[in-house]
Amino acid sequence: MDNAAIEEMFEGLGPVSIRRMFGGKGIYHQGLIIALDLRDEILLKADETSAPAFRAAGAVQWSYDGKKGKPVLMPYWSIPNAALDDPDELRDWVRMAFEAALRVNRDT
Repeated sequence: MDNAAIEEMFEGLGPVSIRRMFGGKGIYHQGLIIALDLRDEILLKADETSAPAFRAAGAVQWSYDGKKGKPVLMPYWSIPNAALDDPDELRDWVRMAFEAALRVNRDT
């Protein structure tokens, strides 16, 4: 996804910065990573508080195969399908990702 499209997707939250990483892009708001762009899919940050809402909305958690072939779950989730067609709903999920980043940063 090009940077202009990413910025438009996150405009309901405010300005974002985009940095290349892991063969994809990290998306930051106020210095905190809130999302990834991997293989042209945006994945939003979640934590223990917000992950159940992502799961209930049908989102999929990002994982990769670890050294022993077991999946390693990462704290990033796909955007629920309903939010892709509704800017107001998308804004709510993006804000939830930022709130998760705030909580994670506060707890470290």
